[in-house]
Amino acid sequence: MHHPIFGHFFAVLVAPILLLGLAFYILNKKKASVRKNVEDANTGTSGSLIAPTGARSGGSSSSPTETKTTLTGNHYEVFLSFRGPDTRDGFADHLYNGLVDAGICAFRDDEELRQGEEIGPDLSAAIKNSKILIPILSVNYGSSKWCLDELVQIMECKNDNTGIIVLPIFYKVKPADVRYQKRSFGDAFHSREKYFDPTTLEKWKQALIKVCSLKAWEAKGYEGKLVKSIVQKVLSELKKEFELVIPENVVGIDSHVEEIMKFVDKNSSVTLFVGIHGMGGIGKTTLAKTIYNKLSHQFEYCSFIADIRELCKRKGLEYLQNQLIFAILKQKDQVYNKDEGISFLSSKFKGKKVLIIFDDVDDDDQLKALVGNHNWFSSGSVIIITTRNEDILDKANVDYKHEHKELDKNKSLILFSRHAFRMDAPPSEFKELTNEVLFTAGGLPLSLEVLGSFFCGKKATQWGGTIEKLKKVPHRKVQEKLRISYEALDKGQKQIFLDIACFLIGTDERIAFYMWDDCEFFPKEGIEVLRFMSLIKVGEDHMLKMHDQLRDLGRWIVCEENENEPRYRSKLWDSKEALKVLEEDEVTVSLLFLP
Repeated sequence: MHHPIFGHFFAVLVAPILLLGLAFYILNKKKASVRKNVEDANTGTSGSLIAPTGARSGGSSSSPTETKTTLTGNHYEVFLSFRGPDTRDGFADHLYNGLVDAGICAFRDDEELRQGEEIGPDLSAAIKNSKILIPILSVNYGSSKWCLDELVQIMECKNDNTGIIVLPIFYKVKPADVRYQKRSFGDAFHSREKYFDPTTLEKWKQALIKVCSLKAWEAKGYEGKLVKSIVQKVLSELKKEFELVIPENVVGIDSHVEEIMKFVDKNSSVTLFVGIHGMGGIGKTTLAKTIYNKLSHQFEYCSFIADIRELCKRKGLEYLQNQLIFAILKQKDQVYNKDEGISFLSSKFKGKKVLIIFDDVDDDDQLKALVGNHNWFSSGSVIIITTRNEDILDKANVDYKHEHKELDKNKSLILFSRHAFRMDAPPSEFKELTNEVLFTAGGLPLSLEVLGSFFCGKKATQWGGTIEKLKKVPHRKVQEKLRISYEALDKGQKQIFLDIACFLIGTDERIAFYMWDDCEFFPKEGIEVLRFMSLIKVGEDHMLKMHDQLRDLGRWIVCEENENEPRYRSKLWDSKEALKVLEEDEVTVSLLFLP
């Protein structure tokens, strides 16, 4: 007798899911179409063998036509300028391949690929769009009009764009001989003087003078060691553009950073395991990211593995192992189970000096599978672990433990005020009210940020009721404090918040929009409200993000609907609970889908 009820409510449940799947299919199809159009436009009739930005191929030769097609519109990390006969088969080739092997997108100019005597617009664009320009000044560099014209443009780019870096290399010539065109370099330069007008000659001479004033390398002795040094410098400069994102309004972190950095610097010759522990929302990840940004330029191999607790539950340890392998070795899908991953990591990383953050570890088995022990890595490596559970750090035998504690009253005041008033202190009419909020927040950065965002823009008369609610919530229960912001949402916004907390963290917001729009939750406005109140974040890739304390808050709210009987809740995210409910009789299943 329950079949009709079950069928009706089953259809109600399945309809949004089908819409979600259809939206995902349409979005992927559109992406594929756009990607194909872009690839067709960039490649023409044949693919180039010179790696554009994002590619990590070796440096094969290509025809002049292919070069022209490839260069148009592409950006490079490094542009190498050199005199082919002097260094093409030796130093320039070793440097180029050293850069590519390190994952750096490099373009090397070579006379064999040129057409005509003038630098074309495509090659000129490659110089302007590269982040680091490396002229290799050899004995016969000054005899080439092409090389000298390139050097003029390289130095002009440095003058016009302070973001471009020029790293000269003097290959078997002295900087003074280049600056003043003397000895062998001067002989080669002067041999072409009669063919060019004085204006052109003067431009070349000025470019030579300017490049000699820059900090540079002199190629003498072991070239392999020099190549390694140059690659390390390039990596260091490039990493400055890819530092981990730190919240704008961070307060009170400097002393913690200084304390940890002091220990790391003092023990830089050995492999270090550094642990950061404290309650959720205290700022452990922000502290670890700040230290990572300060250290990353010293390392060729770096990785930040975020949200380990959540990823391990959803995708398993082998997924995290493959993520780490790709970050360090650029190899995809190397292992398929935990034990295979342990064997691979322990053997392949021994010669690597690495900097790795393992964020939000909640089980010592995760560390056993990912870092094992100090012997897995080369001396000088730094492994940073953040966790709520101090016992995990003890089991991992970390070399240094740092407990991240609540902010004091003054720092709490600054952090709250930056979110509530966009300044470091409250206006006079809000001072007393602010002190009451600080008393209930307990110095927890997450609470201060969320509550500050909640009160932002509200009149003083609107604060009283909320503060009274805060006073009734036990100080230690952060989730209950955060629920105040949840209660301020309208019905649709609450549902969006709960959907994200239970199911959609890491999902493209554009896909979820279809479902919410169909339910008339007005997702565009709802997402903006949730973002403003610091309840969620949306990445540049449109992925929905939520702090784990807020995620737990949302799931706790759903659990409260019926703590003892999951089948009577509106949402089931735990697979074991959902399976158990679905295995119940038809009456239970039909009740599961009641609105």
